[in-house]
Amino acid sequence: MSTSVRWSIAALVVVIALAAALWTELGGERDTAQPPSPDTISQRDRRAVDTPEALAEPRRRADLAPCPPAGSGPGPEALRGLTLECAGDGSRVDVASALAGRTVVLNLWAYWCGPCTDELPAMAEFQRRVGPAVTVLTVHQDPNEEAALLRLAELGVHLPTLQDGRRTIAAALRVPNVMPATVVLRADGSVAEILPRSFATADEIAEAVQPTIGAA
Repeated sequence: MSTSVRWSIAALVVVIALAAALWTELGGERDTAQPPSPDTISQRDRRAVDTPEALAEPRRRADLAPCPPAGSGPGPEALRGLTLECAGDGSRVDVASALAGRTVVLNLWAYWCGPCTDELPAMAEFQRRVGPAVTVLTVHQDPNEEAALLRLAELGVHLPTLQDGRRTIAAALRVPNVMPATVVLRADGSVAEILPRSFATADEIAEAVQPTIGAA
């Protein structure tokens, strides 16, 4: 056997050995990796500095209404499996379950959004008018949860609020990338309307929302 052939065989053996080692390493990582828990996933929805201790005073000042408890039925299909934090008390909310069996107005906003700030008091007034027939639930779409709570406290708006720094609800429901935006959900979980616009008054909200859900 010539010297060149022996070197070629040796090089081939080294390549095969390296490939086998890499395959084993990647396979081992794939077998041992564990999916993240719901708590780990939802932690990314707010800043690391927004700990329960840091948010205690802003939550007290905001005095938000509790997020809806589990309703009847599976809830909106697009939101199943999604867990978010209730900004008012830090509890975990199974979003689809919380919306199940309810007519819901989801108001998507952020603390830095000027039109959102103008609209939130109108949403609160709309909720006061329609009463329990409709649930108005705001969704804060920025990781700065403390700023959201302070903004709501400043406005005197006490609507239940989900903290959704990754904008997962908007993505799941295919809401245009604008704020504020409003999504109207029927009690069966279907989307009645997506309204990528701002509202100045409760009358404007009622005019846009009520025909889609039949609320008086």
